[in-house]
Amino acid sequence: MSPPHRQSVARISEELGIHVITLYKWRKTWRLQGEVVPASAKDPEGWGATDKFTVVLETAGFNSTELSAYCRERGLFPKQVDRWRQAAQDANKKPVLTLKEQKDLDHRHQQDQREIKQLKQELRRKEKALAEAAALLLAAKKIQAFWGEDGDD
Repeated sequence: MSPPHRQSVARISEELGIHVITLYKWRKTWRLQGEVVPASAKDPEGWGATDKFTVVLETAGFNSTELSAYCRERGLFPKQVDRWRQAAQDANKKPVLTLKEQKDLDHRHQQDQREIKQLKQELRRKEKALAEAAALLLAAKKIQAFWGEDGDD
């Protein structure tokens, strides 16, 4: 199951005669112990965030030689690990709001919601007025057509 072989649980079960449920339990145990056991046989770019982050943590203190050896054992490339490490670092770049900033943001959100509600009410009122004006115009045209025909006789 683990890299670089990455065989599916079903295939391993079939080859070794071990029940699928047992293999899934083993995989779960290994993952809880911090082992890199991807949930699928996909290539490493298709791994989940948890597996990628585990690799980043495991290789955090490695020099380039150790990283290369680690990658060979698991069927990875050092550049992949570098990209994953950079992605993990970039994920934490988003600034955290202070309590005052959060309150200000919530207050602006409430104001925006009130404004949206008022604009919707105004739009409904104007749509009703437009529908009424259209009905009056249509009625006026019908009356004009009726009186226009009657006046010719």
